[in-house]
Amino acid sequence: MPVNEPVKSYAPGSPERAELEAALSSLADAEPLELTGTFGSQRRPGHGADRYEVRMPSDHGHVLGHVQQADHADTEQAIAGAMGVAREWGEMPFDQRAAIFLRAADLIAGPFRAWINAATMLGQGKTVQQAEIDSACELIDFLRFNAHFAQEIYANQPANGPGVWNRMDYRPLEGFVYAITPFNFTAIAGNLPTSAALMGNPVLWKPALTQMFAAEVIVDVLRAAGLPDGVINLVPGHGKEVSDVALAHPDLAGIHFTGSTRVFQGLWSQVGANIAGYRSYPRIVGETGGKDFILAHPSADPEVLVTALIRGAFEYSGQKCSAASRAYLPRSLWNAVKDDLIAQTEALAVGDVRDFSNFTSAVIDERAFDKLSAAIDAARAASDAEIVAGGTYDRSEGWFIRPTLVTSDNPKQDIFVTEYFGPLLGIFVYDDGDFDAVLDLVDTASAYALTGSILATDRSAIELAQTKLRFTAGNFYINDKPTGAVVGQQPFGGARASGTNDKAGSLWNLMRWTSPRAIKETLVPPVTTGYPHML
Repeated sequence: MPVNEPVKSYAPGSPERAELEAALSSLADAEPLELTGTFGSQRRPGHGADRYEVRMPSDHGHVLGHVQQADHADTEQAIAGAMGVAREWGEMPFDQRAAIFLRAADLIAGPFRAWINAATMLGQGKTVQQAEIDSACELIDFLRFNAHFAQEIYANQPANGPGVWNRMDYRPLEGFVYAITPFNFTAIAGNLPTSAALMGNPVLWKPALTQMFAAEVIVDVLRAAGLPDGVINLVPGHGKEVSDVALAHPDLAGIHFTGSTRVFQGLWSQVGANIAGYRSYPRIVGETGGKDFILAHPSADPEVLVTALIRGAFEYSGQKCSAASRAYLPRSLWNAVKDDLIAQTEALAVGDVRDFSNFTSAVIDERAFDKLSAAIDAARAASDAEIVAGGTYDRSEGWFIRPTLVTSDNPKQDIFVTEYFGPLLGIFVYDDGDFDAVLDLVDTASAYALTGSILATDRSAIELAQTKLRFTAGNFYINDKPTGAVVGQQPFGGARASGTNDKAGSLWNLMRWTSPRAIKETLVPPVTTGYPHML
């Protein structure tokens, strides 16, 4: 059984801090990189007309790299590269495939650790803590635990009858898997293509353009680990340019997706429209965000509550699909924690990721900044909402949004319903005696069902919430923030508008990338056609 990668502290004077600071300086001071795709055996820029600049979120005048985006011909070449190695890769013994990804995990844990963390910090605006738990530890855990879970799948064999030997052949899917990954987690960007590849599938991988700086390091790691050309083909580009080719291809065998509900539904619609043209029915796996909650009972510990609210809502500026964005607090507890919660929120240090004293940094890009600043303006103008902390933003140097608390006594206010994907936390205060009614409110306020938490010391309240909110969150937390799922400990995923709940980092997810064949071998076959009842 693998062991979760230990999280390094990066305390002043520690060797890991010195290595990371050196990597940050080297990457930030270098000339902008030409960030490439992989198209079969070729690693090169795309041939598309559009050129994208990857900028530091906390210093948007600083260009880290350029991405010449892929066009239709590039995508077709990548698919041809994938299909060209499909048979050889799928027939490679599992231990040999697994060894590549286990080596990749050790490379990230060792010589590539500072580089992948630095690239994630600079390109995606993560603080050192957030980068360490993501691009280093979680990605390492995905690679190691997936190999372990795959072994469990292969070991799962059927029973044998007298004179019969039964076995299960876990084949790859027939075709390629299309992996579409988001900006916010380097670990997700690494896991979605590698989990499918581990099970023998060639992969077409389209990362978010805003994540390309760290995606380049992932490609470096996989090559250093010995991954053959064509197995994972990184195709940088806008979704439509790549998807129009991939989703129309008869060899599309699956989609592994993390992103918005709107995009996922669009992909599913395209697959449905093309269903008669595929060689097999594509497997569709998606995680699509959330409107995640913290529910406090009157018995909750006030200090635990404040910590869960701030860390759950504002780490990585709320740019996690699991981030707390709506909270339901009893009036007695709100009165007790209000001043402290506001003071701690206002005191949060927000700035450049290279300053290790900052709690969080800028949001990912200008589009996110515009959306979040508009949401703050709307809350300020609303008659049924009040901004009690934060509520400011500044784009002069970086795309900075202050952590913001918004209260409202209207449970249908946008702050409780709309997924903003930023550091905005809505707070609804309820009368202490209305806990049961609030459970129904939590369940129905949002279309999503990804993560949520109950804070209480009253065990009966915990049990009641756990029962009534059974379908409200795929990952449910008791006396903790609703973020920070650990591979091998809390398999991650939700249902409803949050996705297909196939649980990343588990054998349930890996099962989606294999097509089992049952084999029956009769050891001494019958030689007569009659049966005893015929005598």
